[in-house]
Amino acid sequence: MWRLVLPVCLLISLGLTSTLRSAAPAAHDRSAPAREQPRLEPQAPGRYASAHAGHERLTAAGAARQRYGVAIVRVGLMPKDTSQEYEITFWNSIKDSQYASDYEAYLKAYPNGRFAPLAQARLTRLRAEASKPAAASATPAASTPHPANTPAAAAPTPAPAPAPQAKTPPPPPAQTTAAPASAPPGAATNAATAAAAAAVAAKGNPAISKPGPHDIQDCPACPVLVAVTPGNFTMGIDTDDASERPAHHVTISHSYALAKYAVTVAQWNACVAASACPRLSNENNASPNAPVRDLSWDDAQQYVKWLSKISGKPYRLPTEAEWEYAARAGTETRYWWGNDMRKGTANCKDCGPPWHVEAPDDVGSFPANAFGFYDMAGGVWEWVSDCWHNSYKNAPNDGHSWDEPNCQTRVIRGGSWRDGAGYMLAATRFKYDSSVRYEANGFRVARDMK
Repeated sequence: MWRLVLPVCLLISLGLTSTLRSAAPAAHDRSAPAREQPRLEPQAPGRYASAHAGHERLTAAGAARQRYGVAIVRVGLMPKDTSQEYEITFWNSIKDSQYASDYEAYLKAYPNGRFAPLAQARLTRLRAEASKPAAASATPAASTPHPANTPAAAAPTPAPAPAPQAKTPPPPPAQTTAAPASAPPGAATNAATAAAAAAVAAKGNPAISKPGPHDIQDCPACPVLVAVTPGNFTMGIDTDDASERPAHHVTISHSYALAKYAVTVAQWNACVAASACPRLSNENNASPNAPVRDLSWDDAQQYVKWLSKISGKPYRLPTEAEWEYAARAGTETRYWWGNDMRKGTANCKDCGPPWHVEAPDDVGSFPANAFGFYDMAGGVWEWVSDCWHNSYKNAPNDGHSWDEPNCQTRVIRGGSWRDGAGYMLAATRFKYDSSVRYEANGFRVARDMK
């Protein structure tokens, strides 16, 4: 009997395996070029370690196993827009990273995630490697590595408050402009503002240079603004990620102004010098004309609060609708310049020169859109005021901020220099914990026009 049963089992095994393989779903992709389907195991090493790759559709296929001579294949489609999908997307975007902060961000978001043990192991290895140079050069009396050489310095804090100052290296002498302790109230702010403005102007920073005839600058250290005319537009897109759906009509009837450029390192350091903002990593914020980055939504709130105080104007983060309205600049195409990627138009790794793997280029290095705004695609991801929602269902249609009580996850827009061209779309959006700093996150400011 077994001589008859065995061939039948083998035929069933081969037929079942072939059928299930042919029925396995393919990964959905938002960009024109085909992307490789993310795997759960590490792929070839690569520099790309962005934590914002959440716009790809993931498909998970189970492995076949042999049991009693019959191949049992488990195939499952990963549910769309679930925490599991975001976790796998997050991990696949950082798994080859050589930066401890990437694994710290993953563990902060998913402390009990499926890849947590591996993330912890890699974090331990990177910390150990980073501590070796410091240990080799340290004197016998000082064997503890300096915080500036320890990747743990970039670890995000669980509390909404900014990260402790001890986690960043001491500033170079040129950046220390605080007034003496005996100075009257306001003297430190005025001295710091004047010194920072002079230093930046001397370097020819376009983000703080003399504004054009239609630009707005409320104080010497304030970012240059462009007034935005009220109008209507279609927000989102129905052909890409589910979080960008449904595309819906928005009417912005209020006047507002938006920063012409992302906030720069020099502008942020003016706030630091006034003791109103936390000092950030010098490693990620070396160029004064580059967009400031490696900061949280909470950090950005401190900056706009300080800016409102020294200018007397109601500064804030733009709403998500205000940001997209300004980014589209009257267009309804995929990118603000058209439906196809155009080289040299945005600061991203697939967008053509100038581009450097280490850091974003200085603000204003790429063309402005039709409304006069620079770097709305690429450069750094930009925080906006809204709380994250998984779709635009029930979103406000008047351009105001869509908030929630005790919101911990905020929206970021625009993509960064570390991302590919598929993230430069005007509708691209993603989320991040409001208290977590990440090296590709920055912001630009807005204010009401009254």
